[in-house]
Amino acid sequence: MFMLYTPQTADKALPEVKRLFENIIMQKNHVVALQEEIQTIIDSGSPFEGFIKKKQELNTGVTNLYKAIEQLEGTGVVIKSVDEGLLDFPSMRFDEEVWLCWKVGENKIKFWHGKDEGFMGRKPLESTGVIEP
Repeated sequence: MFMLYTPQTADKALPEVKRLFENIIMQKNHVVALQEEIQTIIDSGSPFEGFIKKKQELNTGVTNLYKAIEQLEGTGVVIKSVDEGLLDFPSMRFDEEVWLCWKVGENKIKFWHGKDEGFMGRKPLESTGVIEP
């Protein structure tokens, strides 16, 4: 779904976005743990059966991770980095498309950046002219 966010609508959506992002982190951690278990099985020379069962669990885990990503990005929010906890909300600043930027640990939307800028280009929202779509 495509939608433009204002700082106010992004803040309103943030609790659900945080919940969805926490699910992504949980799914990612599960996938990483399964990968480590598979490597242990390989390193130990265990029989095929254990490896194949764990590989099937990994396949399911990866599918669940992608479903969680799809669910979050279905809100119109874009994941910029799972590892760094960076999410962007599409918005408008006067007649320019921009991103409202959120990082894990922040309690509200406080920053924005241009389409071609990343996290390092973040600017405070105060008096920036980010407007209702």
